[in-house]
Amino acid sequence: MKIGLIQMACLANTHQNFERAVGQVEEAANNGAQIICLPELFRSQYFCQQEDVALFDLAEPVPGPSTEACSAIAKKHGVTILVSVFERRTAGVYHNSIAVLDEQGEIAGLYRKMHIPDDPAYYEKFYFTPGDRGFQAIKTTHATVGPLICWDQWYPEAARMTALQGAEILFYPTAIGWHPKEKAEEGRAQRDAWMTIQRSHAIANGVFVVAVNRVGHEAPAGGEGLEFWGSSFVCDPFGVVLAQASVDQEETLVVDVDLKRIEEVRRNWPFLRDRRIDAYGGITKRLLDDGA
Repeated sequence: MKIGLIQMACLANTHQNFERAVGQVEEAANNGAQIICLPELFRSQYFCQQEDVALFDLAEPVPGPSTEACSAIAKKHGVTILVSVFERRTAGVYHNSIAVLDEQGEIAGLYRKMHIPDDPAYYEKFYFTPGDRGFQAIKTTHATVGPLICWDQWYPEAARMTALQGAEILFYPTAIGWHPKEKAEEGRAQRDAWMTIQRSHAIANGVFVVAVNRVGHEAPAGGEGLEFWGSSFVCDPFGVVLAQASVDQEETLVVDVDLKRIEEVRRNWPFLRDRRIDAYGGITKRLLDDGA
């Protein structure tokens, strides 16, 4: 089967962003992609660099404009689309979400980001309520997909819980980049860590991993901004990178994957078989040395 990754630069104009995203989704579908993933919060620039209550106006309901427009494309081409949405659940409750649209254009599942960061230029706790739907494996005609979002990608528990439910492909729509002052000294290590942790999820769980990032420099008024490092990639269940995009260019990747590879890898590296599930009770504690 084929997976489509939409790596794009996001503009200040949300309408233009959406029109360009739709065009790239159509391109991926026309090139044979059966599951297509958009980057995190692709309808706007990454607004979490600042705390501004007016930016809540960017949110939309699910179903809503983004899912309805992508639903038509999914139905037209018979494809699955993972659509990142700044979800307005009700007044004062907003989520960073993924709607999984099936080939009939219906919403097959909705995932709400579980891990919410609060770091310089990533002030997401101001905007997003933590997800309350848990980790999910969503069945589609082409594969069972595990939607996760950006900061989730650093947590092995999220990948494990999703894989244990039967996910064959973990998808991580992402908005991650360099602080300009850090890039020269720490940039390479940061990007390498980002790839390494996600490849490790593939290996530990015997699943495919798909990470879809944006590119370009985005800065709020008066700020230094972030330089998003692109590098969207697909790796197989042993962490082998099958395809990777550039650090600075918009690209639509369509990547061949063979789901039979999961069986092959898990037979030879049976990590799930040898788990000591009787010994992991402490994983639900913050730390083990203080009893909390």
